[in-house]
Amino acid sequence: MKLNEGFLDSMKEAFALFRRNDPAAAAEIVKRAMRGEPADVTTAHAHSHDDTTDTTTTRLADLLQPRRHIPTPRAEVDVQDCGHFSVRRYVDAAGQRDYKVYVPGHYRGETLPLIVMLHGCTQNADDFAAGTRMNALAETQGFIVAYPTQPQSANSSKCWNWFRPADQQRDRGEPSLIAGITREVMADYNVDPKRVFVAGLSAGGAMAAIMAQTYPDLYAAAGVHSGLPVGCAHDLPSALAAMRGGKVRSKAQKSMRADAHCAQASPCPLIVFHGDADATVHPANANELIREFDAREAKPVRAPSSDSRVRKHTVRYMTSAAGVDAELWVIHGAPHAWAGGSSSGTYTDPSGPDASAEMVRFFLEHPRRSS
Repeated sequence: MKLNEGFLDSMKEAFALFRRNDPAAAAEIVKRAMRGEPADVTTAHAHSHDDTTDTTTTRLADLLQPRRHIPTPRAEVDVQDCGHFSVRRYVDAAGQRDYKVYVPGHYRGETLPLIVMLHGCTQNADDFAAGTRMNALAETQGFIVAYPTQPQSANSSKCWNWFRPADQQRDRGEPSLIAGITREVMADYNVDPKRVFVAGLSAGGAMAAIMAQTYPDLYAAAGVHSGLPVGCAHDLPSALAAMRGGKVRSKAQKSMRADAHCAQASPCPLIVFHGDADATVHPANANELIREFDAREAKPVRAPSSDSRVRKHTVRYMTSAAGVDAELWVIHGAPHAWAGGSSSGTYTDPSGPDASAEMVRFFLEHPRRSS
């Protein structure tokens, strides 16, 4: 038992060193622990730059080193480490998907909202969480976050398949999997069923729009960042055309306009962000997303004098014929990236405005209305 306690102490010290960006020293402690020797931090540091470090040490460092594009600022790590970020797997008739769940550190079983975050192409749950800082907001605002993950086996670029008819329908394909993950998290934690929301970036944004359209009984509101409207594509060529801003509705959709997904306003409140310099998904798609909403007000917003780094943006506030609210945030000069995101994730534009904070604000203002 004494040996096991010593081994666990060594592992704790090793991971602490990895968090302090000293993988070689941590690997040395792991090697010593595997040989049954006590941890010696001083010796480990002395060998941290030794040219004689062997292949085993290098491999251990590669396996244990956190995978981040750019080191996360210490303040963000401190906030996120307060909670619990766990990996899970959901399986149903449509297949299976891994997902991660972030639960704030102060959670003690009280009723909390849930936000389901759908990453963009080439991303994963960790990357998207780091880039959007949504876990940090979960700590301060009090909600749970779920991050379904699209594997490369489902799409070579890890994109959600928003353009395939089978993945645009309720209880089929990827919508079935995402809805199933949502319900599983709701069952595992005390989630308020009237405050369940979905948001996504790019392909994830397009899929978030699909989830809002097909599961209005599950999601109270949706956020679409740099995404596309439901039903605007039916295969890969039409998806690429839609991304360029082309009109790609099929003849069948035109002849049955009243039944076409892309002719319908979102049945739940919708907040849309798009950069007007986006060269990947044309900004026309943002206008198409809110086409069935009537504008109440358009408000140009300039950066506060205290922070000239924030991009200028225009916000349009709208309501559909059914009384559903929507907001469109057009960010001037912004590329295909999450506005106000952290540089620790991919496809982020740190110059803001803060899309994550505004989505959370919009969501909490729009719990699902009683039917």
